[in-house]
Amino acid sequence: MILQCNDLVKKYLNKTAVNGISLDIEKGRIYALLGPNGSGKTTLMKIAAGLVKPSSGTITYKGNPIGVESKKRVAYMSTEPFFYNYMTVQDAGKYYQDFFEDFDAKRYEELIDRMELGMKDKAKTLSSGLAAKLKIAATLARKAELYMLDEPLNGIDIIAREKIITTILEVAREDATILISSHLVDELEKIIDNAVFIKNGSVALNGDAEDLRVGRGKSIVEIYKEIYA
Repeated sequence: MILQCNDLVKKYLNKTAVNGISLDIEKGRIYALLGPNGSGKTTLMKIAAGLVKPSSGTITYKGNPIGVESKKRVAYMSTEPFFYNYMTVQDAGKYYQDFFEDFDAKRYEELIDRMELGMKDKAKTLSSGLAAKLKIAATLARKAELYMLDEPLNGIDIIAREKIITTILEVAREDATILISSHLVDELEKIIDNAVFIKNGSVALNGDAEDLRVGRGKSIVEIYKEIYA
């Protein structure tokens, strides 16, 4: 098991963002964290990335507490922009290379080219879609064991989404584990191994995607509508 959550809770004053989540993430699989905005997906990812401390419960990475060592092996892409305005695309790569030992500069160049970005492009002039592509390229250029992508398809047009998904799948073939949060269920259904439905900070349903489809006689999209309608 690469990531284990046991009765995980995160409270902010009078709001409970994560409410007793227990979840096992297995190595080498693609997981979708599904649910509308505000359901607790982002908070759960931030706890796993070591950016937020849980109020109670435990979370471990390969049996050890989340900390310095797990951060070296987990690549997390947040929904917020994380590059400075003065940076060019090339600067962004160097910035990542300084922070992460597993960053592959050659791979970054290939991904930037694939995303149709230029190394001299300024981060502050990028559209929301291009900025999203930059974040994806920087994150996937790391040779991590676990990739956590928070809403990676947000702001990306329909044609470019396919390119993003193909790129994610190529990373998955390298025996990495991938956790993707999204409300764009139809885009992810064809690539995921497991679906985790989060509702009001709790796991409403979790299982192998094919088993869920066969067992319920419905697509993941239809199950999503059933849970959140």
